[in-house]
Amino acid sequence: MKEAMFYQQEEGNKVVCGLCNHHCHIKEGKRGICGVRENRAGKLYSLVYGRLIAENVDPIEKKPLFHFLPGSRAYSIATVGCNFRCLHCQNYDISQYPHRHGGEIAGTKRSAESVVEDAVRQDCASLCYTYVEPTIFYEFAYDCSLLARKRKLKNAFVSNGYMSADVTRRLATVLDGINIDIKGFTDDFYKKVCKARLQPVLDNVKLMHELGVWVEVTTLVIPGLNDSKEELRDIARFVKSVSPAMPWHVTAFYPTYKMLDREPTPAATLRMAREIGLEEGLRFVYEGNIPGEGGENSYCPACGEELISRFGFSIRTNSLSEGSCGKCGELIEGVWS
Repeated sequence: MKEAMFYQQEEGNKVVCGLCNHHCHIKEGKRGICGVRENRAGKLYSLVYGRLIAENVDPIEKKPLFHFLPGSRAYSIATVGCNFRCLHCQNYDISQYPHRHGGEIAGTKRSAESVVEDAVRQDCASLCYTYVEPTIFYEFAYDCSLLARKRKLKNAFVSNGYMSADVTRRLATVLDGINIDIKGFTDDFYKKVCKARLQPVLDNVKLMHELGVWVEVTTLVIPGLNDSKEELRDIARFVKSVSPAMPWHVTAFYPTYKMLDREPTPAATLRMAREIGLEEGLRFVYEGNIPGEGGENSYCPACGEELISRFGFSIRTNSLSEGSCGKCGELIEGVWS
């Protein structure tokens, strides 16, 4: 247990958490929406500091981050808890663990030093904070990030993008890359499916980019909910308005958790989404969760040359030359070294 960052005390031993855009008002003895930050005698504490529920070495492509050290290994960690309640969460067993187990906090005690040492020992190029919304274990992620930088490791978040602006600005000082979900493009979708709002996510995509963090965006395309041409085009136009070079991943949905009433996303829908993104002027659009369809490869926007060939999370070939197309010399945006 560690005293939390980003909160304010109020009268009557109440606190307001400033970690994310829920801005939870928490009474003494209660927790915020994430289920892992608790008010004890007028002070807010993180209950998950160093309590890791997941710890794995993953290919960075799994995040997905395609323009961030391709082919490298990412030391990936998570605690229990999340500030969203997505009906289709693929990691609901850990993200919703406190809510589903009477407030219990599970996990193995780890120090930031030991995590970074393990990442170095296993030849990882980055630490990745993922599986659940990493903002909810911000204090531990931040401490790990500082140590990672000293050991020449990069830091990456896989996020729902709901952190407060203050957190974003502080996080950007130690963060090298982030994949942010734009789960849909209406408040109605966010309220019904995620129990959140859209605008803070869009604001953070912009702010992270402005602060110099490499940003990629993912949209899980769910049949009948966010797969219309109009909504996909709106997302593509927004991403382009921030940066035409920002990669957009359109990925396939598979029924899970509380959303078992939908069919998996057809490959044709992802192809349509990719074509929409390219029509709207995005330089890089990728299809995900359906390996072998070809939409997971990187192509030069200038000459069409295949630059990186992928199958699932594996790289078959990489012809990038110092971040540029080996054929025509076009600069390909990303973090390559």
